[in-house]
Amino acid sequence: MTLNRTLTYQIGAIVMALVVTMIIILLAGASPIAVFTEIVSGAFGTPGQFARVIATLAPLLIISCGLLFTFTAGLYNLGIEGQIAFGGIATTFMLRLTQDSFPPAIALTLAILAGGVGGMLWGVFAGVLNIYGRINEIFAGLGLNFLADGLALYLVFGPWKRPGVASMSGTEQFPESLWLPTFGNTDASPIALLIALLAIATTIVVLGRTRFGLKLRAVGQNLRASYVLGIPSVRQLLSSFAICGAFAGIAGALQVVAVFHRLIPNISSGLGFLALLVTLLAGMNAWLLLPIAFFFSALNIGSLQLPLDLNLESSLAGVIQGTLVLFVILGKGLSEWKRGPVAR
Repeated sequence: MTLNRTLTYQIGAIVMALVVTMIIILLAGASPIAVFTEIVSGAFGTPGQFARVIATLAPLLIISCGLLFTFTAGLYNLGIEGQIAFGGIATTFMLRLTQDSFPPAIALTLAILAGGVGGMLWGVFAGVLNIYGRINEIFAGLGLNFLADGLALYLVFGPWKRPGVASMSGTEQFPESLWLPTFGNTDASPIALLIALLAIATTIVVLGRTRFGLKLRAVGQNLRASYVLGIPSVRQLLSSFAICGAFAGIAGALQVVAVFHRLIPNISSGLGFLALLVTLLAGMNAWLLLPIAFFFSALNIGSLQLPLDLNLESSLAGVIQGTLVLFVILGKGLSEWKRGPVAR
């Protein structure tokens, strides 16, 4: 009965979000049907557009999987953007180090692994500040975001700048032999998509079918009680930061080797904060990450068509995303309120 009530509130919240979105579109002087039609056309109208949806989906899904580990542990890892950026930095460093010494396949493999390790170290850094420094993970994460972005800027405009010029467009582009292969002449990489699918499968198995996942849920539900019961809470919390950072770092690596083919100052492209929305909507259900991430990926790519055909800002997609998340959270909160207080 409780599950049915929760589902009812969530469906009602989504309907309300769509109604409010339509009102906003009408106030902007456009037709809601035309806007949604253009978004769908912009995302799926051609094979190239659909490939861009997949190219965005792969890193977004990987980051969302990582965030689900910290969410399960009761942590809000807002340092995810910095972990993506540091993963991109580590990937670029490894490519610069190995591109002339190893075959492309080995150099790419080492670069992606380096990205995962870099993101993991940045995630553990946030965890250490939270656990041992007594700094809230939100503030620690946001501070580390600025530090990682500043380091990326320093490298792009300093030691790794393009020959004779420093530009916001990033470092010098890597040779095509160091790009991940794609489907035909599109932007979508089958290797990136495979890594994303492996990430979601790993997340489902680890969180749902292992002792580690059970302990992580216990820590997230009640930290003090889990400690009293003998669960190594500090180890679980640091592990969640490490796993989340590793996933984010791999996503940062894919941004370098599959999307931009260079390090750019904003290598995360806001995917970390978008993944936070995906994970919030999924709750603790890893099975929902793929469809929700796919929806947001299609919304982001499809909205690029709005300025061209309807003379509307592409940022309207952000309004739709924010409205949807707001109402779903309100629906979840209302459901909890109706259920009444839970005994502790």
